Amino acid sequence: LMADGAQRMQRVNEWIGPRKRMRQHRLNCLLDESGSVLIETAGSFMLVMAMVLGIVECCTMAYTYGVLSEAARNAVRYATVHGTDSTNCSGPSAGCTDSTAANVSNQVTDFAAAFLQNTSGITVNVSYPDASGSAPPSRVIVSLSYTYQPLFSLFAMHPTFQVSDEGRIVY
Repeated sequence: LMADGAQRMQRVNEWIGPRKRMRQHRLNCLLDESGSVLIETAGSFMLVMAMVLGIVECCTMAYTYGVLSEAARNAVRYATVHGTDSTNCSGPSAGCTDSTAANVSNQVTDFAAAFLQNTSGITVNVSYPDASGSAPPSRVIVSLSYTYQPLFSLFAMHPTFQVSDEGRIVY
């Protein structure tokens, strides 16, 4: 019985011919799933790595924004205690040695330099909107602008952070 089955198979293969066997072989190769796990793993790995890099980039952006916010707050704190009554006065009032508020701007860059790698892109604007300048109880506003430099050039975004803080001069 087995010999009959083998003989029949041989006759069928002879009858199918070489073209049909080649076509059948190609179809078998296309339906073969060996190696598909490797391709799926590689694709999944690339997707996971892109997500991880995106999360790291978002966390770095949030960190940079937090540092800039604290730098503006620190500069306002400095300006509020260095009004006209201070020996080291900053502001536009008469008698202040620092009429351009450069000391306040330096507070921003010094604070940010402790936490950020590149502080050259920080633009600081210090304004005293009240008519009394830097005399108590005038207001002082410190505004920062910073163009974020991404860690990975995967994402073509360079957002500009705008941070502002306001306080009253008390001294």
